[in-house]
Amino acid sequence: MTTTARFPTGDPAADPAADHAADHAADHAADVRRAHALRRMRAVALGLLLLAALVFVLTHDRDGFWGFVNAGAEASMVGAIADWFAVTALFRHPLGLPIPHTALIPRRKDELGRGLEEFVGENFLSEEVVRERVLGARVSSRVGDWLVEPDNSRRVAEEAAEVIGVALSKVRDEHVRSLVEDALVPRFREEPISPLLGNLLAESMRDDLHHGLVDLALEELHGWLVDNPDTVTEVIGERAPWWAPPSINDRVTSRIHLELVRWVADIRDQPRHRARAALDSMLRQLAEDLQHDAGTMARTEALKERLLDRPQVIATAISLWEALRHALTDSLDDPEGAVRLRMRTELERFARRLVDEPALRERLDGLAADAVVFAVERYGSELTQVITHTIERWDGKEAAERIELHVGRDLQFIRINGTIVGGLVGVLIHTVVVLL
Repeated sequence: MTTTARFPTGDPAADPAADHAADHAADHAADVRRAHALRRMRAVALGLLLLAALVFVLTHDRDGFWGFVNAGAEASMVGAIADWFAVTALFRHPLGLPIPHTALIPRRKDELGRGLEEFVGENFLSEEVVRERVLGARVSSRVGDWLVEPDNSRRVAEEAAEVIGVALSKVRDEHVRSLVEDALVPRFREEPISPLLGNLLAESMRDDLHHGLVDLALEELHGWLVDNPDTVTEVIGERAPWWAPPSINDRVTSRIHLELVRWVADIRDQPRHRARAALDSMLRQLAEDLQHDAGTMARTEALKERLLDRPQVIATAISLWEALRHALTDSLDDPEGAVRLRMRTELERFARRLVDEPALRERLDGLAADAVVFAVERYGSELTQVITHTIERWDGKEAAERIELHVGRDLQFIRINGTIVGGLVGVLIHTVVVLL
């Protein structure tokens, strides 16, 4: 069946019904051309048969040269009629007679479909064939050669940014709420969080990742103490004895505030300060208790449940999502935004690696081949079953007509070749008879 290549026009007003009608008209025109070619080849084959019959009649009972011609004409008729019978028997009963083993396609179209399904599956969807074709396509090399061009990488980044932007705009608050309420929160309730937190804290301590957080906390605490002396002295003064003179209270609270600022500054500036060591020891013990102490684990799980029961959790998740979405969409909408620039930079870097690193190309091609082989092994049978299911839905007569329309012209050459070859064989046999 002739198909016409079509490309997107970018016109949102394009009518799918009009496209379908155009395709149907093109298919009909192609079928008309095939039918005309089939009739023409049938006429040629029939003409050769009639010519052989005429020559046979005109040269009947003649000797010499005409005897050879008569023998050739007789064999041509036999070959032409035999091949006509063979070709016709594929699609219908010759002369309408229900001769056994004729009209093969209408009667056995289902077996034909299953055989074709097995043939395609064994010869086109085997692991060896698929892997060879995918590896031979050199997908990674072609992608790298194409992406290395700045215009192409820019186009990919822009298209990806638009797609991501549209996808983000389609996610609504109720979708996030449903995800949090129906999926995340129940999962968090089922999963013990205490061992996870303990292991995370232990790993952070082992890699000294907590030092940055401690430094940040000390810096912020020191700045707050320096900027809010009145608040500190007021809090301390509230704990002073009622009988102490105010002047003494002021001097004591001021001194405490000064020493507190100095102490926090010492901890901040001295990586090996005893307070830091004490904090590390406390955190290590907490990590151990979170993983193994039943009381600590129970309290942690109770705290988790209280947090999950608060409606603010869902509201906070939605707020975080909204903030993230707005930040991403704003950056994606900006042609020179950080996200688009980063995407283009990474694409160009990746393309350059594809061009310069054969090992990377080989690895990616292997992964692509593995993915395609997996898809074929998992869904290949479903793909080939489309052949069987489609043929089973066909009417037997209609199937024969459709197949004959596509291959009948070539089959008529069998009749033509049979006529010619039969004549040559007839002449050869007559020659042998004369010589003997």
